[in-house]
Amino acid sequence: MALDPDAVRRIALLARIAVTDSEVAALQGELNSILGMIERMQGVNTAGIVPMAHAFEMHTPLRDDQVTETDQRAEFQAGAPAVQDGLYLVPRVIE
Repeated sequence: MALDPDAVRRIALLARIAVTDSEVAALQGELNSILGMIERMQGVNTAGIVPMAHAFEMHTPLRDDQVTETDQRAEFQAGAPAVQDGLYLVPRVIE
């Protein structure tokens, strides 16, 4: 699929990129090169290849979902200027 200059201008307009007439030809060549590479990649036989999320075989270690920290709310809120029912009170900003 090759792009003509009008298609390049339309793509630039949609991408909100200002291009001059002299830049259209260079941009057309670059975009056609990218589209050509995509066409070549689509022609590669990938039958039997498992999709992967990462280049290296990685496994995330899992642990039991259990509380390991103690409740420190009182210590954290001790330095707060205003606290009520375990919540930090802040001054109203919008009236």
